[in-house]
Amino acid sequence: SHFPDYGINSILYQRGLYPGDTFKREKKYGLTLLVTNDSKLQQFLEPLLKQVEYWLSKRKLKRLVVVISEIKTKEVMERWQFDIQTEEMNEEGENSTRQKDEKKIKQEMSDVIRQITASVTFLPLLEEPCSFDVLIYTGKETEAPADWVESSACLIKNSEQVQLRSFSTAVHSVNTNVQYKADF
Repeated sequence: SHFPDYGINSILYQRGLYPGDTFKREKKYGLTLLVTNDSKLQQFLEPLLKQVEYWLSKRKLKRLVVVISEIKTKEVMERWQFDIQTEEMNEEGENSTRQKDEKKIKQEMSDVIRQITASVTFLPLLEEPCSFDVLIYTGKETEAPADWVESSACLIKNSEQVQLRSFSTAVHSVNTNVQYKADF
């Protein structure tokens, strides 16, 4: 699935982490999505997304989190969390319980992307320059690439949380929420 790619790009664009002119338009899920054409950002995202896709195919990925932090203070301002449940498979490697219409899957994915886009209406403005990182949660037995490092969960003190829509394929269910620093 290309959803992690489009989800991350949508967050980066909507939250203004990169200039709008560093994104190009692509049609996907019946929407016009913005995808980065910034070469440094692509160099960061491509191997990460390739690994995410591999772990999704092997049913190892449990959670993907996009963390947005202030550059100066390193304070975490937002956590975009995608929790991934994997359906059980039978001996033939087929999903024993669920078949799913591709049109319905695309509709559910587009609903999540639309909610990411709409979230700018309720999320506080990011007033200071921010950067992002992506946290990947897998099972303990999963081996990570050599150049990856373990990280803290990057939790937010005094956070508010908004549950976004979920979507499911025949293999995975994805629940999404955004946590953000409350203005206290």
